[in-house]
Amino acid sequence: MERRNLIIIGAAVLFGLVAVYFANAWFSGVEKKQEQVAEQRALTRIAVADQDLAFGTALSSANVRLVAWPADSVPQGAYRDGEAQRLLGEGKVAIRPIARGEPILVSRISERAVLSANIPPDMRAVTVPVDAVSGVAGFVTPGDVVDVLLTRQIPGDGASSDDKMTTVVLDNVQVLAVDLRASEQNTDPSESKTATLMVHPEGAQRLALATQIGRLSLALRNVEDPGTGVRRVVTSRELGGGLFIPARRSSGSVAPQVRSAAVAVPSTQAAAAPRPSGPGMTVVRGTDTSFVGVQRHGY
Repeated sequence: MERRNLIIIGAAVLFGLVAVYFANAWFSGVEKKQEQVAEQRALTRIAVADQDLAFGTALSSANVRLVAWPADSVPQGAYRDGEAQRLLGEGKVAIRPIARGEPILVSRISERAVLSANIPPDMRAVTVPVDAVSGVAGFVTPGDVVDVLLTRQIPGDGASSDDKMTTVVLDNVQVLAVDLRASEQNTDPSESKTATLMVHPEGAQRLALATQIGRLSLALRNVEDPGTGVRRVVTSRELGGGLFIPARRSSGSVAPQVRSAAVAVPSTQAAAAPRPSGPGMTVVRGTDTSFVGVQRHGY
């Protein structure tokens, strides 16, 4: 009797374990399937660069591929699965450098590899002259951000030829091209003669005028620094601390001698004539006096 009860109890436990196992397996399968469905719903496919694309590179199936991308973080302007074939069939080219694995965006491609495709509708491109000094020794490259400085003569009749002033014409300006180089991938420094800057329409007027009245210089700044500094005018007199050195007299020069001319001072009274001896009389005629001797008769 006891043996039979043990067999029944053991069978019940065994069936219970089997039921628990199958129940867990079923629920695990359901959860896994739900996770897969959720993942499939949360991902979409977009077109990305299969290799580094330089400025002017034509898009093709050899350098563009589709990858799974989180649907809630697809960049604005990206080409999704259904648009990728149309992208390859339109003969688009890269107008900005695109790194491998980076999404292909509408703002980075165009039908022509021209500089104007990189200029927003409300901006302008202006070229200014630079040299080894004003161009930061060639370290200014496309994609950098600079401030534009103007050094010119201080206006006014009282200013000398050495009185200069420097002002900030524009700040936080993006460099589109240096000479004929517009690719941002070429970062090797090289001495340049021109720099093309992207400015607003008023800034284009400022630069056109500044190139005619003085010398322009570029000040390279951090691309992650969007702030604008205080536009204070600096003059050449501030650099010397207000000191002034007069011109030196040459060692061979002789101080001019001043000769005093003898000036005859008229006497207010004529020298008195010697008075004759003997009797006489004084004759007064106006302011003049004279002595007249009197001769004695018979002596």
